[in-house]
Amino acid sequence: MGTTDRKALGPQYDHSGNPHYSHTDQSRLDVSLAEWKEILPEQLYHIAFEKGTERAFTGRYWNFEGIGTYACAVCGNLLFRADSQFGSSCGWPSFFQADRDGSVQYHEDRSFGMRRIEVTCGRCDAHLGHVFDDGPKPTGRRYCINSVSLEFLPEK
Repeated sequence: MGTTDRKALGPQYDHSGNPHYSHTDQSRLDVSLAEWKEILPEQLYHIAFEKGTERAFTGRYWNFEGIGTYACAVCGNLLFRADSQFGSSCGWPSFFQADRDGSVQYHEDRSFGMRRIEVTCGRCDAHLGHVFDDGPKPTGRRYCINSVSLEFLPEK
């Protein structure tokens, strides 16, 4: 996996206009798509709620190495610890386990003639990416997640 200076990165988004963004509140959100569209950047809304994807090897975190936690860029829900990230060479950030039970949800996805398991945020239902059974031990999972959907929180 490549490296990026985590201090140079800074926050990916300005969350000041998002009243639903929190790293401590784990309660489920019931926010309309119209409201999300109004408060989120266009690319984040497209990936999170129109189930888009970023091109491989273009995302901010695909080869990032830092110590901390990745949160949902939509709502701030804690999703993945950086120590579960690994270099899978797929072009997207990859993790072998979620931060905690309930931080993500799983849904069958049969789009584009494929059968995959979609991963969404356990708090706001934003599309994050997909999970595959070809990851490293101990879980054997590879969570393949869009960088756009993530916000990195460096350990203090």
